[in-house]
Amino acid sequence: MSKLYIVPTPIGNLEDMTFRAIRVLKEADLILAEDTRTSGKLLKHFEISTHMHSHHMHNEHKTVENLISRLKAGETIALISDAGTPAISDPGFLLTRACVENNIEVDCLPGATAFVPALVNSGLPNDKFVFEGFLPEKKGRQTRYLALAEENRTMIFYVSPHKLVKTLAEFVQYFGAERPVSISRELSKLHEETIRGTADEVLKHFEAKPPKGEIVAVVGGKILVKEKRKDDDE
Repeated sequence: MSKLYIVPTPIGNLEDMTFRAIRVLKEADLILAEDTRTSGKLLKHFEISTHMHSHHMHNEHKTVENLISRLKAGETIALISDAGTPAISDPGFLLTRACVENNIEVDCLPGATAFVPALVNSGLPNDKFVFEGFLPEKKGRQTRYLALAEENRTMIFYVSPHKLVKTLAEFVQYFGAERPVSISRELSKLHEETIRGTADEVLKHFEAKPPKGEIVAVVGGKILVKEKRKDDDE
């Protein structure tokens, strides 16, 4: 029976691969990988010999139609990204949407994703939160910040290491120097660390110590100040 499996892969520690993920990848007719060289190492480690095709942001618009045809013909396809859960700031949304539109079953396995441990590690409120992923590079970046400045839920961002200092300076500018921030780096890897403090404190830390590796930034929401009622003054 045809089905698209969305298969999370470890974000750094191979021990986080699930038994089910290994089985699904071994049994699939085809594996779609964001980078076949990166994923090739993972598949080799777990002795998975399933045929692999490249599926990334530069070609997914062109390949969806052909993949839907293969699924309709009865094939089972597994989608993986370089790390974590596909379609979360990674390729996968277009193919998933096309499957839904064509009544093809989609099964997303639970598994590794970077923002959940970063959120929990932060110590910031996690009962309500908003996931922003990567902010726009230029166009729309300021507009997004102005909207988020009023957000009262905890916010989660993915940040490239070479843009972290710039992004933290923007946090100070738009959210205020005292806004609580938590930066998780290299999650699940040997040099994993989480730096917590005010936006200004965390900015100064990374100005002195340039960051490396994959980064998740968690920012506290705007604290709503209750207006005093006139009755309280009487």
